[in-house]
Amino acid sequence: MRAKQFPLASLTLAVLTGLSSQSAFAAQEQQEQSASEQQSSPEAVIEEVVTTGTRLQGSAAAVVQERKEQAFVADIMGAEQISRTGDSDAAAALRRVTGLTLVDGKFIYVRGLGERYSSTQLNGMSVPSPDPTRAVIPLDLFPADIIESLAVQKSYSASMPANFGGGNVDIRLKSAPDEEIFNASIKVGGNSENFNDAYWYDGGSNWNGKDDGTRAAPQMLKDLWDQRTFLDDISLEQNRDVALALNRDYDPTLQSVDPDYGLDLTYGNRYDIDDKWAVGFLTTAAYDNEWEVSEQYLGEDWSRNPDGTYTILRGWDDVESTEQQVTWSGMLTAGINYGSNHRVDLSHVILNDTEDQFREKLGNSNNINFGSDQRIRSYDVTYQERRMVANQIKGMHTFTDWNFLGVDWKYSKSRSSRYAPGNIETRFILTDSNDDGVFDRENESVLTNATTAARYNFQDLNDEVENWGGNVTLPIMLDNWDITLKAGADFVQKTRYATNRRFDINTRAFSDSSILEGYQLGEVLNDDVIANAELGFLPILNDTTVAGDDYISAQTIDAYYFEGDFFFDEKWRITAGVRWEDFRQAVVPLVPQTGEIDLPTSPTVEDLADLAFQEDDLYPSLALTYFLSDEQQLRFSYGKTVVRPDLREVSSSTYLDPLTLFPVGGTPGLNTTDIDNFDARWEWYQGNGDTLSIGLFYKDMTNPIESVQSPSQDGPPLVRIANAETGEVYGTEVEWLKTLSNNFFLSGNVTLSDSSITLDTQNIVEQTGVSTSITNTERRLTGHSEWVVNTQLGFDSDDGMHSASLVYNVFGDRIIIPGIDGRGDAFEQPFHSLDAVYSYYPDFNSQVTLKVQNILNQDKELEFDNTLLRSETRGVSFSLTYKHEF
Repeated sequence: MRAKQFPLASLTLAVLTGLSSQSAFAAQEQQEQSASEQQSSPEAVIEEVVTTGTRLQGSAAAVVQERKEQAFVADIMGAEQISRTGDSDAAAALRRVTGLTLVDGKFIYVRGLGERYSSTQLNGMSVPSPDPTRAVIPLDLFPADIIESLAVQKSYSASMPANFGGGNVDIRLKSAPDEEIFNASIKVGGNSENFNDAYWYDGGSNWNGKDDGTRAAPQMLKDLWDQRTFLDDISLEQNRDVALALNRDYDPTLQSVDPDYGLDLTYGNRYDIDDKWAVGFLTTAAYDNEWEVSEQYLGEDWSRNPDGTYTILRGWDDVESTEQQVTWSGMLTAGINYGSNHRVDLSHVILNDTEDQFREKLGNSNNINFGSDQRIRSYDVTYQERRMVANQIKGMHTFTDWNFLGVDWKYSKSRSSRYAPGNIETRFILTDSNDDGVFDRENESVLTNATTAARYNFQDLNDEVENWGGNVTLPIMLDNWDITLKAGADFVQKTRYATNRRFDINTRAFSDSSILEGYQLGEVLNDDVIANAELGFLPILNDTTVAGDDYISAQTIDAYYFEGDFFFDEKWRITAGVRWEDFRQAVVPLVPQTGEIDLPTSPTVEDLADLAFQEDDLYPSLALTYFLSDEQQLRFSYGKTVVRPDLREVSSSTYLDPLTLFPVGGTPGLNTTDIDNFDARWEWYQGNGDTLSIGLFYKDMTNPIESVQSPSQDGPPLVRIANAETGEVYGTEVEWLKTLSNNFFLSGNVTLSDSSITLDTQNIVEQTGVSTSITNTERRLTGHSEWVVNTQLGFDSDDGMHSASLVYNVFGDRIIIPGIDGRGDAFEQPFHSLDAVYSYYPDFNSQVTLKVQNILNQDKELEFDNTLLRSETRGVSFSLTYKHEF
């Protein structure tokens, strides 16, 4: 019973992970031996059934044991579980965890709370986000091959950051192995939507997801920006020269789509220097190149009919999208051990993700309706290079001579960047010259005669996070009490600098509008036209960069905590702690033309106060565990936490939400959200590896941060960030793992929950400065699903040569855009994801895996009042992977 009584310190977790690796290796040796014996002894078949019938339970033993011994409610997913479901990155894997849903393939919603209500750590340390629209790091950046386990703590403990809402996700990277390993894998795949030709362009991309300079701003434009000189400040002829230097070759053509492919390499070893000292390392490299073709519908504005239906006024009803994603990553970890009580780990991780999307769109505006003989044609390019580099070192020490005193420490310095050069959107007018309802894009297309015929964007963002801290644990043994005391500190410093330059092509600058005929921007505005066309009094390029497009921000957190873990009579466990956290943040919008702070001419105290924010408070936590038996336990916990607004959410600038493509405006002076968290859970860990748990949770929120919509305008709806008055989330979670036979098992989880918030329209108007007419002042939280279901049916053959999993995931509808002016809230519709993974082991060193995803061929859809708002085809994807161990 003694192992059950002590909480898992960092050292214990490291040892347990090592034991798990050894157990997995031993199981493989046993399986090889059993297969060999089977050829000479028929009785060996019985032993083979015993070995492979519990493959999942055996491989997941370490993470199950860790979850069992956690003082607070947590869900943990190991590398083998991720492999079984065939998920390629952390984001896809986490949607299998109880109560978690995936948004936009990148962000995790925990218990129906948006990504702002979750936090992410890497090996227990803070990391920056390369996404300018989110505070949390996009989890699709982390490939599954570098992940040892994913831990989602759903109840708050004083030793973790107080910025806690739905939960904290800790991505734990693989560590140095106990012996030499060397493996490689190669993957090919595709998607059913990729079989036909698709629109694509020559953007200047390299194989490694790096722009070769084609998209970059021309040097003369960079020189102007460096001198704080903008296009409005130069002569018409200088403006013409910049336009000539600008890349205009984004012209689309129909091309065949390449297959997906990827490569992964892993090598590691351990060296025993003597009977005390040992060193080890693990290095990984991965590369993936994938394509996604889809058909989309993008509605923007509607009129309400007398019968309650809606007629679309503005939007894109025919969109063909092609996206290429290139990801590569590298990881080097090294460990130094002195005996079993001292360990130092170092990690260097680099993650790179490039997304390149081209869309060919047909639609209409308020001035050109869907029944006219004209249509708007547009094509746009969205390109971004995201990168994160993390350097970490941590130490774990146990001093046996000092009553097993434990000392853990950590230091991390990480940086992230997002480079998005030369993004462009064009606009043409198509005319049905034959009056037959058919629009010929090549023969009836004219570049619009407007000040915004095309728009360019050049964006750059850089984040840096430094995190250090440590704690001391002291175990105390009394007659009926086992006590562990912990005290520690945690310090975080974060800085961000972001810039955005945008300008429009003004075709009204040309005296002769007949030159605008054509369907390709690069052909219509070729070098000869720009160099020789007669100009009027207007520039070809209009600078539309505005104040707030540039900003700098800084954030510091100083935290100290104390926690006590008390076992009584091997039946009761009480864990209580308190954290004091001092949080300071400043977000300073800049005037791009001058570099000065964007403030009114005579700033008030309130204006200055909106730029900076400081708060400090105590955040207590309490957990009670009662051991019903060796296999069953009851948990109860409480925690007081806070959720603070993201940097962009308190900036006055507007940014584009990548999920909805709606502009989002921040609100200076936004209040933080205070949360009281309550959890209860019954857990049953059976001797054969089966598990069952039933949990309840409740969250009471004050000033929840929410999205509201502003009134109609010329373009997509504008979303504003504001505080609701009150909010609550409550529900139940059920999770299970059940062996059905020697070959089959069934695992899964179901979450049923509800939420509600109350909004004060007048308060929102005062906060945002925008008048609004909110349709539902009482509604669910944005992003909350009332139910989430995950199930997996697994199979392992008797001879150990075959394994398969059928995985199903679905979430209930969730609000994406709140409704105004009598229009209902817009809901993302349930997405029924059915995936299949089959693995074949032809020998002891090889593995062939076939993965098919979205077998039901579901589409992604957003609706309001039974009216389609957004849709996107996803297709059926498939891949074949061969892995070999050398």
